[in-house]
Amino acid sequence: MTSASNLPWIPRLPGLSFLRVLAERRSLIYQMVRRDFEQRFVGSAAGYLWTMIHPLVLLLSWVFVFQYCLKVPPPEGAGDNYTLYLFCGYLPWLLFQDTVQRAASSLLDQSNLITKTLFPSEIIPVTLFLSSLASHVIAVGVAIVMVRYITGQFSIMLILLPVYTALLGLFAIGISWIVSSLHVFLRDTAQMVLVVLTGWFWATPIFLDETHFPEGARFLVKYNPLALVVRGYRQRLMTGEMPHAGDLLLLAAISLSVFLIGGMVFRHLKRGFADVL
Repeated sequence: MTSASNLPWIPRLPGLSFLRVLAERRSLIYQMVRRDFEQRFVGSAAGYLWTMIHPLVLLLSWVFVFQYCLKVPPPEGAGDNYTLYLFCGYLPWLLFQDTVQRAASSLLDQSNLITKTLFPSEIIPVTLFLSSLASHVIAVGVAIVMVRYITGQFSIMLILLPVYTALLGLFAIGISWIVSSLHVFLRDTAQMVLVVLTGWFWATPIFLDETHFPEGARFLVKYNPLALVVRGYRQRLMTGEMPHAGDLLLLAAISLSVFLIGGMVFRHLKRGFADVL
């Protein structure tokens, strides 16, 4: 195991000790991610295909209802490919939602490890994100093939897509640390997370273009980091546009701040886990 003394790249500052825990437990994180990903599909005939079947069925349902039944015109920028527009925008949201929703009750689910051993509970939300990321990578690969086949678009700007994924990961893990640690003490937290995610989803421009939000509600998009990620995914996958430096810097600042704050909140509340669990 790597010792903390061999990790000089992590600053020795208050509140950052959780970063050392993550770095020291790389092997354990890998094993837990592998186990979680495999257990999600154990005994399933379709196996990993379910990671694509669920979102595709949901997206096709949305397209049928909004485009064919309600005749809602595609948003500006979607062109004639409303399905691709939805799919590319839904991918980052699905990764975020899956991570935070599963993380909310994760500490209770793993309480036997936390209470009986010197287990680094910080890594549980991290492993859930990485497990969801494996499915996300498969879905992004499908999206790239679909965009290339349907529109012929394939931009070099795709190389920046992992940057948005990494920043989304920092943000999702930070939020997950906060909600999972709160849920230990307040068992309504997981239900509150579901309610907040529902509202957050509709405040994110997935179905609609950002300009379609009413003037008085555009602050929901302006201060929504998921809107920046959704925009970045769509631009990287569907166009050859250069990313807006201001948007990328803002997303990086928000993601890193939430990640650090989430880590410090978790480390503070962790002291009482054994007494409550």
